[in-house]
Amino acid sequence: MDLSNNRFSDLLATKYFEHLTAMINSQEHGLKYMGGCYYQDIVVVTIKGFEIEMKKILMFFTTIDFSYNTFRGEISSVISKLKSLEGLNFSHNELKGTIPPSFGNMCNLEWLNLSSNKLVGDIPQQLVNLTSLEKFNVSENRLVGPIPHGKQFDTFENDSYSGNIGLCGLPLSKTCSAHQSPPSSFQQEDDLEHGNGFDWKVVLMGYAFGVVIGISVGYLVISNGTANWLVKVVGRKQRRRIMKITK
Repeated sequence: MDLSNNRFSDLLATKYFEHLTAMINSQEHGLKYMGGCYYQDIVVVTIKGFEIEMKKILMFFTTIDFSYNTFRGEISSVISKLKSLEGLNFSHNELKGTIPPSFGNMCNLEWLNLSSNKLVGDIPQQLVNLTSLEKFNVSENRLVGPIPHGKQFDTFENDSYSGNIGLCGLPLSKTCSAHQSPPSSFQQEDDLEHGNGFDWKVVLMGYAFGVVIGISVGYLVISNGTANWLVKVVGRKQRRRIMKITK
């Protein structure tokens, strides 16, 4: 499907993509009226009396190109249902929002171009699952955070990410700070405790404060108790002396 280089300027109605059944699963939803496959690999056609052999004719319609328009709106996760999609190009539009993490389920995707839009947020780590991805371009957006690493993402170069001043990590020269790194399991548990309103630091501070108060009060009680005991003992001895003298 190629709608590139036009003047479309409406919202990107991505809900209609779920009706592209031939792209959802090309093996189960083929074009039945064209037989088992869409085209032969090699066909011979006659043009003006000459026979011409045409090789490597595409067998499936598995690319979408909406580039160089002014489509607006967000990229819907509905597109990730197109499991047979091999190429997706939404570059040079005015799309906003984030990149759907569900794009990581499009296992046949070989090239993905979302460059020159107004996309925000991070690059989903789930995209690392796209092991068939050969070309990836998200340049000239407003993306932030660490660039995913591993598998195909270790093969992409700077040009794939240029123009996003908030991105960091390889292959860019800008390193990520500690708070931009993926959270460890310990940090996630700590954040979970904060989210539940439970903070060990507050508990420990309260415990320490309680111990100090307890020791102080105990000291005062013991000190006062000892003084009273001495007064009673001295008083008894004085009474005994007075009684002996009077006798």
